This record gives sequence, structure tokens and C-alpha cells, in this order.
Amino acid sequence: MSTRKSPSEIVGAPAERTLGDRAFAALQRTLPTHALSRAWLRFTRVRAPWISRNAISVLRRLYDIDLSEALESDPSAYADLNALFTRALKPGARPLPADPEAIASPADGILSQAGKMNAGRIVQAKGHVYDVTTLFGGDRALAERFIGGCFCTLYLAPHNYHRVHMPSTGRLEEMVHVPGRLFSVNPSTARALPGLFTRNERVVTVWETDAGPMALVLVGAMLVGSIDTVWAGTITPPTGRAPSRVRYPEAGPDSVTLSRGEEMGRFNMGSSVILLYAPGAATWLDELVPGQEVRQGQNLGSLHADTGAS
Repeated sequence: MSTRKSPSEIVGAPAERTLGDRAFAALQRTLPTHALSRAWLRFTRVRAPWISRNAISVLRRLYDIDLSEALESDPSAYADLNALFTRALKPGARPLPADPEAIASPADGILSQAGKMNAGRIVQAKGHVYDVTTLFGGDRALAERFIGGCFCTLYLAPHNYHRVHMPSTGRLEEMVHVPGRLFSVNPSTARALPGLFTRNERVVTVWETDAGPMALVLVGAMLVGSIDTVWAGTITPPTGRAPSRVRYPEAGPDSVTLSRGEEMGRFNMGSSVILLYAPGAATWLDELVPGQEVRQGQNLGSLHADTGAS
């Protein structure tokens, strides 16, 4: 039996929506999610020791945050909550696959969905799909490069390692900041709220790889105080009414090339990462199942460098 999964197959089946899912989604529609997130952003950067140490202690217990793999395992060494959430790991804590064509998971988290787009639509949860053009902020030309390709969505819970790394080596072509809401992106909301990932604020990064274009989309969420990239710093919380785009040159001081496994960005608290490849460029592993935990650097599938995808 093959150890690879055709990307035309959707991996597994998500859980059914419950009354609790729908109630939680309805509640979020009434909340000032941006105001709450801005308040949380400020709180996570409070460095008064009596506040930050107590907050870190409470959050560690509430979310069962394990620091055994962190570069700094002493919780009292973190100046504020943001430092805890964006902590670095010890060298070697997330080894990369030996196979150079293997796709390395960009983050720790829960595998939400993986499969192939159907007519440009991506599965969010059972009964919910969304359009890749809308995900990219309405850029049809950009979306057409990925229609028919494969996708993978990872949910980062508050206890997870919050830095995002490159799944494949790539050169940055462009970055698009798409304003939007800040609903929770946990599995409950994903099951109950249609178009969740196209409603929320997000940062779309597009890369050229040996197999053609790759997109890595960092989706904001309620109480996610910021999305940063290593080349541009903080992209959110600044918001606007229209997508903003930055294009990057192939060479020169402003060009950006990152190797597989290198850090490319980070979240505060938790959110979701959507990984997309062009048609024929990638194949997922058979054993990927929605709801399973994955670790940054874990093998998710294979990149096909000889496909001629563009």
C-alpha cells in the first residue's frame, strides 16, 4: 500500500456541529472582537512583575503550557505573557525530516483539514467550504495559481509553540494583509461559522519554491494580539478597509529567501495557518487525520520538484 495520499482525497471527516458550537459562534458575532484583542494585546505586554508573574502562573495552569522544550524553561524568566507565548525552543527540539523533498509542518497544532481544492474551494469543516480567491483578499489572478492544488490547515491552541516556520524552502514574492473580523478559530467555531477564515484578518504570504508557488496564510483570531513576520516585523494589529500588498524583488537587499524549517513569523495566543501548494506540487501522507496533533517540522507529505508547476 502506498504511504502517500492523493491530494484529491479529503483527509478524514470532521466532527458534527453541536448546539454549543452554534451558540458560541452566535455569541462571538455580538462581541467587539477587535477591542477585546487590543485590550489583550496591551495586557500581554504588561511587565509589572506582580501582574506578569501571576498572569503567567494562571495561564500556564489554565492551558497546561509545557516549558520543558523551551529555550527558557523557568517561567519567572519571562518578562510578560507575550514573551511566554512567543517563546523559542531549545536547539534540536523540532528536527526536520531527512528527506529534502518532505514538507515540514509549519507549526505545532491540530490538523484541521487537508486535501485538494475543488473548483477553487477549500474545506473548512463538514458542511462549510470557502473560496481561495476570497482567502487571498479578492485577487483572482493570484488564486488561479493555486486552484486545483492542495491545502492543509493547522489550528494553534494557546498551549502550543507559537512560531511559524517554512514548510519548504522558498523566495518571498509578495505579502498581502487582508483586514477582517477576529472570531475565534478553534474547532468549535470552524464547525459553526461559515467562511471563518475569509472573515478573519489574515496575512497572506506567497513564495516561489522548486515545485512552483506556495502560500502560507497566517489567520488572526480573537485575543490574538499580533501577527509578525521575521522580515517586516508586526503586520497586525494595524487594520484598514482594503487589502494592502507588498511585492518583493528576486534579488537585492529587500529580497527574502528562507530555508525549510526557518522561522517566518509568529502569533500571540493561538490561531490558524493555512498552507497551499500549486496543482501537482505536493502529496500528503496517508496517515494525516483531522484532529491529530502535529509538531513543527513533522513530515506532512512530499514536494514534487520535477512537476513543472508554476
